[in-house]
Amino acid sequence: MVEDVPHRPRDARGTRARILHAAGAVFAERGYEAATVRDIAGRAGVNQALIFRYFGSKKALLTEVMAQGGKEQLVNTPPDRLFETALRGVLADGGRPDWNRMLAVYLRSIGSADAAPDTVRALGEEYAAALATLSSADDSTLRAQLAMAWLLGIGVMRTVVGQEPLASAEPDEICGHVLTALESLLHDEDEGGPGGRTEEQGPADRP
Repeated sequence: MVEDVPHRPRDARGTRARILHAAGAVFAERGYEAATVRDIAGRAGVNQALIFRYFGSKKALLTEVMAQGGKEQLVNTPPDRLFETALRGVLADGGRPDWNRMLAVYLRSIGSADAAPDTVRALGEEYAAALATLSSADDSTLRAQLAMAWLLGIGVMRTVVGQEPLASAEPDEICGHVLTALESLLHDEDEGGPGGRTEEQGPADRP
């Protein structure tokens, strides 16, 4: 005997949101290669066919998971505020859930042999490209990539490893040290920092 299934009104937007949330959690826990569409569908409470209907493939789903947080931040944040915004996202209340998830997806998927991590790498490259515009140095891209590596390392040590005293340090204290050093990294000694800051200004003068 087949049981009657209560009729549910169609809510494409809600279904997509549930799938993206579930996919982010599964990708963060297992990485891209180990995550399966079946696991994601089960976590979202939907049929696997819906995932392919809405997203087309697991790779496309990963793209949207990464874009949901990362690309919105890139679009809505001026380059000179981008690093601090991302850093404070990592530090606030032990790390914002959406940023922590994106960081975990990045770290667990970046070493995959599958082609999908191209999407993950592309997001990191877009962040670095935005940061590189702040530097007039010949090796601005290298400096920006070093800044991104630092950001990811802070996220890992604070939210994944839980290394003290970093794990419990106040966000303002960490930002003070990191942003001061970031200006030295991105700018030569005779350049002013972001927003026109010069060497004569100290960390306390930061707006």
